[in-house]
Amino acid sequence: MRTRPEMKLLPGDHAVHLDLVAKQRGLASAEKFFEDMPERAKGPSTCTALLHAYAQHGARDKAEAMLREMASAGHLVCALPFNHMMSLYMSSGDLGRVPETVRELRRYAVPDLVTYNIWLTYCSRKSSVKGAERVYGLMKDDGVVPDWMTFSLMASIYVNAGMRVEGRDALVEMEKRASRKERPAYSSLLTLYASLEDRGNLDRVWGKMRETFRKFSDAEYKCMLTSLTRFGDIAAAESVYGEWESESGTKDSRIPNTIISFYIKNGEMEKAESFLQSIVEKGVKPSYSTWELFVWGYLGNNERVDKVLDCVKKALSTLEKWEPNPELVAALFSHVEKKGDIEAAEELLVVLRGAGYVTTEIYNSVLRTYAKAEMMPLIIDERMDEDKVSMDEQTIRLLKLTSKYPIGEVSTIMP
Repeated sequence: MRTRPEMKLLPGDHAVHLDLVAKQRGLASAEKFFEDMPERAKGPSTCTALLHAYAQHGARDKAEAMLREMASAGHLVCALPFNHMMSLYMSSGDLGRVPETVRELRRYAVPDLVTYNIWLTYCSRKSSVKGAERVYGLMKDDGVVPDWMTFSLMASIYVNAGMRVEGRDALVEMEKRASRKERPAYSSLLTLYASLEDRGNLDRVWGKMRETFRKFSDAEYKCMLTSLTRFGDIAAAESVYGEWESESGTKDSRIPNTIISFYIKNGEMEKAESFLQSIVEKGVKPSYSTWELFVWGYLGNNERVDKVLDCVKKALSTLEKWEPNPELVAALFSHVEKKGDIEAAEELLVVLRGAGYVTTEIYNSVLRTYAKAEMMPLIIDERMDEDKVSMDEQTIRLLKLTSKYPIGEVSTIMP
């Protein structure tokens, strides 16, 4: 963003610029931009923009320090800075700080719609119906007009608590506020009616969407597909999928994954495999999630280890960097251990090492597999040193146990 020397920027202009810098260049650049601003520009809007950047980057200490500075300078003139802090606490899991922040906010300003919706999200996370109803009552007392999100949150809280009548009432209010401008409300309606097991209203809302919008987004198709599979209506889901296939050119694998997930959860692996083959032939590239679905499916069906490992390799090949899933790794090794398949255990160790994830428990799983097969692995201690993994008591016990068995041929050839 460039400005002419004679152009005089207002604090709001600086705030917008700071927000862009934070998004495009990162937090350090945003801080430098703020430091270099003229002092007259460091008002409520620019301070709030920097606080927002801190919150979005999870810099809690800096965000809290900025809030204190704003309080000292008299810059806390609206709810926005507190809303950013509430969002930060929600994302970090520190839920207890949310109501505390609302109390602090009331010392300086009146909560706004965003404040109340975040507060209701907190109530949803806490599964507190009474809390949500109290918050909604305070909202009305403050004269804050609820939007569709407010009633979506209330409906979700009621539905999860099994309060179907109250949930339906909230959905009626929510639908009154759904429109072209508030399009995301429709997807929320689909999900909530599916949660209520209300197929009639699910189909009605989908039909209303057809009348309102010329074309559906991938997210809307996915929402409807997920809702239909919850009813077990795979025929209707396949029909909607066929529509997506002909209307959308994105080839987003998340859409067919809903169909694959249904087949796998219902133990229909052959149908899942056939469906996968058909989408690949039509140009859809399977994602990590696609292959992970098959890994879990094959594990549940007690399939051959080589089939499972092939899917693991394909899943990891789709990623530049893997965020380890300890639950999946534990399930994989449990499958291998039960079969006493030392070759598969060693191969899985190599695959996980290539993905940058090797732990003491993984080595213990390999050793338990050798113990099951009554074979002895070689140079485990050297390999653990190379992987910078330490032994624990179980490792030592397993090494002692397997030392009395004959040498496993696999361990002499695997890296």
